[in-house]
Amino acid sequence: MTDVALMDVVIVDDEPAARRTLREFCETEPDLRVAAEYGDGRVALDAIRERPPHLVFLDIQMPFLNGLAMARALDPQTLPLIVFVTAYDQYALEAFEVSAIDYLLKPFDDERLRRTLRQVRRRRTVETASDRQATLLSLLSQLERRAHTLSDARPRLLAERGDTMHMLDTTQIELVEGDRNYVKLTVGRDTFHARSTLQQAEQAMRSEAMLRISRSCLVNMRHVCEVTRTPRGDFILVLGGGRTVTSSEGFRETVRTYLATLKMGTG
Repeated sequence: MTDVALMDVVIVDDEPAARRTLREFCETEPDLRVAAEYGDGRVALDAIRERPPHLVFLDIQMPFLNGLAMARALDPQTLPLIVFVTAYDQYALEAFEVSAIDYLLKPFDDERLRRTLRQVRRRRTVETASDRQATLLSLLSQLERRAHTLSDARPRLLAERGDTMHMLDTTQIELVEGDRNYVKLTVGRDTFHARSTLQQAEQAMRSEAMLRISRSCLVNMRHVCEVTRTPRGDFILVLGGGRTVTSSEGFRETVRTYLATLKMGTG
């Protein structure tokens, strides 16, 4: 049996199959104890703040609060070891390598998990919470630079307005709204439609600063020019093209957490 001290583990992933794979693997390791698992990043964030574990397996692409925003919102003084679980392509994974952050690329197997765990055990013996915070900030900086590079490449999407198809630069899309099997794309004062789910649109727009503010609405935060609150506490976002959208109650904490990362003098 390993001489590494027992580690409490929290698993955060919106896919039940991924959580089950991680849980079953952890149960085979004598120095790991699964303290909790969550499919919602918002719930997980509150729980981890209240009782920080030693290790978190954290999915990046979750629908309510993504893993990177959740990691940024954790208390730096009690920051656990984090293994990001991701479906990112190789280009983005370079950021994880440069920043020396542990990650698992879906789909993963037991051998990949074992290699990752060896790294986790090593890091636990040499890293402080301050070291982990510095490493995390390095990763976020790397990912932001790569996002800007992708943005400079100006990826484009095909959408229609009336009987005409249009090629839209993703950098210009301010708002994406889901409507069953279609999404509505707002560019300034113009509206376009594309046959897609909101989740597919979110993936296609990954080079942009997209934030889900309700179950059916994604906002490109690069185009938000004004933020106010309703009497009940929901966020009102005013976009550069003139549209105004309001977050739903269920996503209030998601928006609040994201906006907190943009305040000067924090972090």
